[in-house]
Amino acid sequence: MDYKDYYKTLGVERSASQDEIKKAFRKLARKYHPDMNKGDQGAEEKFKEINEANEVLSDADKRQKYDQFGSHWQQYSRAGGQPEDFNWDAWRTAGGPRSQQVSQEDLQKIFGTMGGVGGFGGSAGFSDFFEVLFGGRGRSSGADFGRQRVRQPSRGQDAEHTVEITLEEVLSGATRTLQWEDGRKIEASIPQGVKTGSKVRLRGQGQPGFNAQAGDLFLKVKVLHHPLFAREGNNLRTELPVGLYDAVLGSEIEVASLDRRVKLIIPAGTENGKIFRLRGLGLPSLKNPDQCGDLLAKVNILLPKNLTSKEKELFQQLKNIRVQ
Repeated sequence: MDYKDYYKTLGVERSASQDEIKKAFRKLARKYHPDMNKGDQGAEEKFKEINEANEVLSDADKRQKYDQFGSHWQQYSRAGGQPEDFNWDAWRTAGGPRSQQVSQEDLQKIFGTMGGVGGFGGSAGFSDFFEVLFGGRGRSSGADFGRQRVRQPSRGQDAEHTVEITLEEVLSGATRTLQWEDGRKIEASIPQGVKTGSKVRLRGQGQPGFNAQAGDLFLKVKVLHHPLFAREGNNLRTELPVGLYDAVLGSEIEVASLDRRVKLIIPAGTENGKIFRLRGLGLPSLKNPDQCGDLLAKVNILLPKNLTSKEKELFQQLKNIRVQ
């Protein structure tokens, strides 16, 4: 039985951190996952090798035992030993090397007790090398491995990604193209009416599972600030600049909404701060996009600046008339 170099399988250095191991595993798992390579036996075998390597290197105790075994193997190999001649019985029966000078108590201190300390045990698709090194199939005879324990299929983990959209996209809906590290692209549709904190669920687009369905990908929405409109539920608020003469005498002006301009009649004598409600010009409801909120336009009367002497004289005449 040949020695398996788990570091080489994941393409990382022996000094790799847990984050580096995790990143390498995820990248390779997506690339060789059976769901992405249907009918490709080579990809399926590669996926099993990747999973086995991650099972060991992502666990601190298993990684320590594996590294310690590796040092014995390297010494044996450098001495000219052949894989088929290596004394595997020592590892099958006690989880590590044994000799007359090594007591059972010492073995337990180094490798733990039999029966799978630290969560060891057989897993579907794991090699004889893994089972011999970590237990789960070992017997005292060393020749009869027994029946392999089966790892149950497990659904992939869910993932979350934040997407930013504009207020205009809340009104019309949006699409985003997301790309995984392995090059896989996902086209995501974001419905009308979402708000900051809304989550869009993409089934089966999360982390790969083990012989089971992949997890889901959740897009967490963040609506960007708009320079002209403030959101209140499905309503929008905006400032409406109105000239002094239009407010005093009355006028018809244009009001800008998110997607159009509409005409609004300003009655004579309109006061500063008055709010006009323009129905249906707000944002659509998430549950019922055909129902929209309103646009609330607050009047901001603009006073004339840089008056000429003639204009000041006329305003003075108006003032005199009002106080008579």
